[in-house]
Amino acid sequence: MAKRSPRRRGTLVGAALVTALALVTPAVGPAAAGATQTSAVPRDDEDDVPAKVKAHTTSRPLVGWTIGLDPGHNGGNATNVSAINQQVADGRGGWKQCNTTGTTALSGYPEHEFTLDVSLRTREALEALGATVVMTREDNEGVGPCVDVRGTFAEDSDVDVMLSIHANGSTDPAIAGFFAIIADPPLSESQGLPSLELAETMIAALTDGGFTPSTIYEEALSQRADLATLNFSRRPTVMLELGEMRNPAESELMSSEAGRQQYADALVDGVLDWSGPRSPQ
Repeated sequence: MAKRSPRRRGTLVGAALVTALALVTPAVGPAAAGATQTSAVPRDDEDDVPAKVKAHTTSRPLVGWTIGLDPGHNGGNATNVSAINQQVADGRGGWKQCNTTGTTALSGYPEHEFTLDVSLRTREALEALGATVVMTREDNEGVGPCVDVRGTFAEDSDVDVMLSIHANGSTDPAIAGFFAIIADPPLSESQGLPSLELAETMIAALTDGGFTPSTIYEEALSQRADLATLNFSRRPTVMLELGEMRNPAESELMSSEAGRQQYADALVDGVLDWSGPRSPQ
């Protein structure tokens, strides 16, 4: 893995949370529709925010950036089996299942709710930092989108960077930790070094955020050719398996609001670190 630059832990991410106090608007999607999905939870007491964070409440370093978030799976997939079983192009001349239902935590908390909740929390903080955020879905009521559409979404929406958010479901409950996935071999320039650097940065941010890197893959990085979401993307893109939903400790963390906020904070920190030395396209 390439040498990583010094971290800025807790500064700009904290700024996003403080700025969100003034900017928070009614939730879009499940919360607004009365679904069970929990949207981002704003701070009620500004006194809880550290003084060093308050100093950055006017900082908006992501102005001009467009960030794509892809919350994996969807709430309607399980009841629309024929739709998600249809075959779509995999981006390399083969075929792939449109989508799947995703996995479920030991608590019964489904992956599709976890990925949406983390994405909504991440969106709120990124927008507070000045970014424009677009998502492949904003509620848990639909089916899909299919994996090929999720992949082309990055270019169709002209994003600068895209994160596909997932959680893994290894059958062995002893397996723990997060990992990142990129397309390999790359089919475009963006799938090469830019996506690799993005993956490395997000791995570092999640590690610094207190999460355990998976030992399944060396340095928590998987390189695959069979994921249409990655194959079709023509922007720097990484798929993040944020943890193992059947591991008792990680299942408990993912099932809690505090845990999901912790994941979102780490993702925002990673985006900041990756965008810091770069300019939006």
